[in-house]
Amino acid sequence: MQKTTESLPKGRLLSLDALRGLDMIILVGIGGVLQAIGNSYDNVFFDALANQTHHTVWHGFHLYDFIFPLFIFMAGASMPFAISKRLEDGYNRKKLYVHIIRRSILLFILGLFYNGSLLGFDYSTFTYTGVLQRIAIAYFFSALIMMNTNIKKQAIIGGSLLVIYWLLMILLPVPGYGAGILTPEGNLHTYIDQQLLPGRLGNGFYDEDGILQQMSSIAVCLAGVLAGHWLRSANPQNKKVLGLLGAGLASVVIALVWNFSFPVIFRLWSSSYAMLVIGMSSILLGLFYWIIDVKGYKKWAFPFVIVGMNSITIYLIAGVFDFSCIVNIFVHGFIDTLGNFKPVFMALCILVVEWLLLYFLYRKKIFLKV
Repeated sequence: MQKTTESLPKGRLLSLDALRGLDMIILVGIGGVLQAIGNSYDNVFFDALANQTHHTVWHGFHLYDFIFPLFIFMAGASMPFAISKRLEDGYNRKKLYVHIIRRSILLFILGLFYNGSLLGFDYSTFTYTGVLQRIAIAYFFSALIMMNTNIKKQAIIGGSLLVIYWLLMILLPVPGYGAGILTPEGNLHTYIDQQLLPGRLGNGFYDEDGILQQMSSIAVCLAGVLAGHWLRSANPQNKKVLGLLGAGLASVVIALVWNFSFPVIFRLWSSSYAMLVIGMSSILLGLFYWIIDVKGYKKWAFPFVIVGMNSITIYLIAGVFDFSCIVNIFVHGFIDTLGNFKPVFMALCILVVEWLLLYFLYRKKIFLKV
């Protein structure tokens, strides 16, 4: 690898953009390629890879279970940089509060549109929860906490949220089931969503983006905030790397121990799951920061930076637009001759078209800032 700063944005911590971009491109592009490979070729290894692009049914952990919380962690890590920059640009606190509220509302509304039925006006079957809504809630509360507390209190609040969530799930009895039941039907989170959430639950009788587990996503976001503070500190760069790696390893160990009482369950965003993804996120961020910002190897990260700077844009577009329509214009004359490789080639082409769209937006300096 060669050290370079060509074609990369100035004045940004590129490791944040690159890791965010890798996270999103796995979701909207690379995951589709792995699924196509698994579906096209009867191979144990390929099947295992493709299986990682689906969420776990309940207990356990897959690659796709890491995508969403990593994004929330990275959103938190960006906050100390973004908020400090706005203060340096002359924002007063009142103006920052307005910005935080406006951004949170916009993200929430975009999430409702993404659900696909906001304008259908049949709100009895409408799903009010979702990915962007969860990001909006985590961002809103984490930003307010960051604006009004010091670093120590932010750490205490994040840890307390996970402990409180754990105690509620273990100790409070659910009518008809009892206390400490962690099945999809019998847990406290499911019961609360059934009683309080309007419309249709995202997973039928429970919702993986429901009410109680918002505590967990806020804790993940606050962990990212702490990582951002650490990266902005005056500590030597190598110490920052070791701090992120050490904190990440400690979090993973805590998660594995906590798993015995409150198992790792993506659908619940259990406290052990939150600690696991916090640890993994911290380790990945430490590695990306060391390679890109400390050692200066930046050229390889350029494709991911492009995605990371417009991550919400590609998430929204990929969810509502079928990129295969564009790909078919160029490949329809020969793609049927590719045999088993046809779906893999199609998925690769879709990935390329998505990236080229983001590269075009990057060159035109068009960014969706919400």
